[in-house]
Amino acid sequence: MSCKPVCKLCDNLVISQAVAFTGGNLEINLPAGSYKNREKYCIVVAQTIPTATTINAPVYITIGSGTELYPLTKRNCSQVTAAGIRTRTRYSVCVSTTPTGGSFRMIGNPCCSPDNSLLTIDGGAAPAPTA
Repeated sequence: MSCKPVCKLCDNLVISQAVAFTGGNLEINLPAGSYKNREKYCIVVAQTIPTATTINAPVYITIGSGTELYPLTKRNCSQVTAAGIRTRTRYSVCVSTTPTGGSFRMIGNPCCSPDNSLLTIDGGAAPAPTA
């Protein structure tokens, strides 16, 4: 298969302006603007993910010089962690707004992202002694 020498980019292609590990969160900053509810965007994480980032750091989106943190969620609405984000990678997302904020929901699943689900839960109680 050959690569097209010229092709049109997505109208909603958004290239990140910065990526930072701040306060235990991985924050991806997008250019200033209004991101519409239910609109699809293709976000490219263009900067290197800081080496200090922990793999379980939750990922948030910031817009322009604003300080509001919008969670980046998987399609099942669970929080994406830094383990699921790669530099120089495009992510298809859909904006989902609420009366007080919103989130950026991935349309697909992040690549190579571990499922950090617990194998069991015990309510925090000590295991019962065996007879």
